[in-house]
Amino acid sequence: MKISEKMRIKEKQFQDLTDQIRFLSSEGKIWLGEQRMLLMAVNAMGAFRREMVNSMGIERAKGFFLRLGYQSGLRDAELARKLRPHCDDIDIFLAGPQLHALKGMVKVNPIKVDLDQESGMFYAEIEWVDSFEVEICQTELGQMTEPACWALLGYACAYTSSFMGREIIFRETHCRGCGDEQCLIVGKPAEQWEDAVEFARYFKADPIIEELYDLQSQVSSLRSSLEKQQGQYYGIGQSASYNKVCKMIDKAAQGKVSVLLLGETGVGKEVIARSVHLRSERAEGPFVAVNCAAIPPDLIESELFGVEKGAFTGANQSRPGRFERAHNGTIFLDEVVELTPRAQASLLRVLQEGELERVGDNRTRPINVRIIAATNESLAEAVEAGKFRADLYYRLNVFPVHIPPLRERLEDLPLLAEHFLRKFQAEYNKHTLGLSDKALEVCLRYRWPGNIRELENVIERGIILTENNETISQEALFAVFPDSDFEPPSSDCPQIIGDSGQVVDGGSPNGKTHWADSIITNNISLEKVEAILMHRAMDMSRQNVSEAARLLGLTRPALAYRLKKSGNREKNSGERLSEPSSRV
Repeated sequence: MKISEKMRIKEKQFQDLTDQIRFLSSEGKIWLGEQRMLLMAVNAMGAFRREMVNSMGIERAKGFFLRLGYQSGLRDAELARKLRPHCDDIDIFLAGPQLHALKGMVKVNPIKVDLDQESGMFYAEIEWVDSFEVEICQTELGQMTEPACWALLGYACAYTSSFMGREIIFRETHCRGCGDEQCLIVGKPAEQWEDAVEFARYFKADPIIEELYDLQSQVSSLRSSLEKQQGQYYGIGQSASYNKVCKMIDKAAQGKVSVLLLGETGVGKEVIARSVHLRSERAEGPFVAVNCAAIPPDLIESELFGVEKGAFTGANQSRPGRFERAHNGTIFLDEVVELTPRAQASLLRVLQEGELERVGDNRTRPINVRIIAATNESLAEAVEAGKFRADLYYRLNVFPVHIPPLRERLEDLPLLAEHFLRKFQAEYNKHTLGLSDKALEVCLRYRWPGNIRELENVIERGIILTENNETISQEALFAVFPDSDFEPPSSDCPQIIGDSGQVVDGGSPNGKTHWADSIITNNISLEKVEAILMHRAMDMSRQNVSEAARLLGLTRPALAYRLKKSGNREKNSGERLSEPSSRV
């Protein structure tokens, strides 16, 4: 079958693509799979293109729109692979031209397509009909001197390169935008183009201002300060609640006051404590973090304040504690509420007198250390319950700072997610396309009981499960959604594209009862439904069993067996297959 004939057949079989479109009018969103889409008038895009050409020049504008199309092509190649996993190479490849048409960008007429994914062989000649970019040229820019379908070309390059797993470059050999009778493109591997290196430069960001020597001194000074924050969450956030915390931390950092960090588990208390240290006069001194809950009660005092040789069985040598190691620096006591009464008394002495006494020693040692304590419990309640010393509580509670949970600063989530994406992509040597729009929306609806630590774990899971050059789906992020922690989207019925091309309610295509309800109501058996689907697929494929099997997502032997079984059953029962009254 010729590729052009196969394309005409496939034009009637857009259902797997149109089924991915959802119009959520109540939320102001349109979805294509996991991509959030946007309907925009061509004349608005034309005005934007004219502004870009006038302000940037043709070459830079061309690079911009090529990169714009490139990003879209990468996402659509991933969608095609997911929707047609059992189809042959040509069927998957044709999803790209079909998506181009579905989005109203251009009608694609393949003239010649030869491809073999295993060997990497690819060659294509394709005609574009009614390109939206040609229409923009005719209405906004006038006739160009060179081919003008920039975004479409970038899309074709990205889609095919992702599909083939190697760099494929398309070039527009004829274009109606520059006076030719038709738009024709040719695609083949990059190494077969003499100017491939030069053309590839269009896909690299090209700053408008090429020389910024006057800013180098500022960049140098900023780099030195940013190095102190490398890998930290402090500064990654723009919500009002988090900015308030940052301002408080900046004020506390400049003094010597003890700081008490309050907040749920996983909000980043240790990172905030480290930020206080880095912004203080003690930044060059040591920072020692201690999880008080992780140290056995009978060892907590010796771990914090040190021990002298012979103080108890097993103390074979003298050694300093965590406080002495933090001398002239900062010590961070996490879960401070877990300290034993004796350790609380020793900590109070450090705060009041600036000195400590090792376990088993009879002399005091001066100590200069800043204390930052943290807890996810209420110290006031612990005092009332007799679990925590009141005088120590008042000493620690001089400068309390409440760190908001992630659910109260969701506007910071995209920035935090991007930070973790960079971190784990480098760690696992992967390159993904980031979170899908749907995955990001799911994250923004989730309650995050584990806060930033849970987000970090979720992003790491997504990176592990996602292949290179693919978007991270919501299924890759979450194995199970706890109902109590997930905020469901609007219950309004989404709208979809019906058979006639009109937008209809998703629960009732073409305004009729859902096909599943009709089947059950009319007592149609599962065997009869299967037989109807198989015979309909055979009719659509002109009795080609291989083509029908691809439509149904089956192998050819499996469909042949089912057809034979269905034929025998129909012959024995004398039944005549007929479709239910409501369309399936």
